[in-house]
Amino acid sequence: MQIPDSIDAVQAQLAAQDYVCGRALGTVTFLALKLGRPLFLEGEAGTGKTEIAKALAAALGRRLIRLQCYEGLDAASAVYEWNFPAQMIAIRTAEAEGNADRDLLQRELFGPDYLIERPLLQAMRPDQHGAPVLLIDEIDRTDEPFEAFLLEALSEYQVTIPELGPIVAPEPPIVILTSNRTREVHDALKRRCLYHWVDYPDFDREIEILHARAPEAAATLSREVVAFVQKLRTEDLFKKPGVAETIDWAKCLLALDVVSLSPQVIADTLGAILKYQDDIQRIQGGEAKRILDEVRAELAPA
Repeated sequence: MQIPDSIDAVQAQLAAQDYVCGRALGTVTFLALKLGRPLFLEGEAGTGKTEIAKALAAALGRRLIRLQCYEGLDAASAVYEWNFPAQMIAIRTAEAEGNADRDLLQRELFGPDYLIERPLLQAMRPDQHGAPVLLIDEIDRTDEPFEAFLLEALSEYQVTIPELGPIVAPEPPIVILTSNRTREVHDALKRRCLYHWVDYPDFDREIEILHARAPEAAATLSREVVAFVQKLRTEDLFKKPGVAETIDWAKCLLALDVVSLSPQVIADTLGAILKYQDDIQRIQGGEAKRILDEVRAELAPA
């Protein structure tokens, strides 16, 4: 599918993949596609940063290539590695057969047959369906040397393998970087990208998201779930629940045939929305009832 020609088209294509996209996010996504610039999405965990890359790849009919970042990730691990066990077998086979052409053997050992491609190299390869979507997820988990390498790779859209030389993308991939802001990402990398802060949605948008992802949930239950989660985000918690937790919780409640929230139901299912024991203990019992009472008072018709 071709790149959408308007902001409305971006929103419509993402909506077709059950991704509810606000105007601001739709605008920066459209510009990133139109201008061929990487898109840097920053925000709290669970606000839909990773999901937009998945939805965009599906909407455009492009391959999604995901580089999951972690502490200690280096350039070699992100680009390629050689299939060492297969190389050793080839060497021993050549020795057993008396193959004396060492130069030929070396060229074979460091050729395409023994190359294991990692996400950044995969994203540089041609694709009959068009440039892939390259998701560089949680870039804030890496360190500055990897950021510097990534800056160079995204500037030229090429990577270099010493044994093979530079490999240039025939068509630059659609690049989306995400960060949960556990640390600040260097300004030089951000300057290469279009930036957007992905915040928690307001009540109406979160209802819309929940309806798209859990359409079987009744309107009353959906409103209670969203209102309760939004109240939780105002509490002093170690980790506030994201939109992903809202969806998970609603699906858990549906699996239990719950039609309306109660303090007991909340206590039984808190693990779907809170992931730290201290937060669960804080909300259990009287706190859950207090929040639920406030939610019902706000949702009650005037």
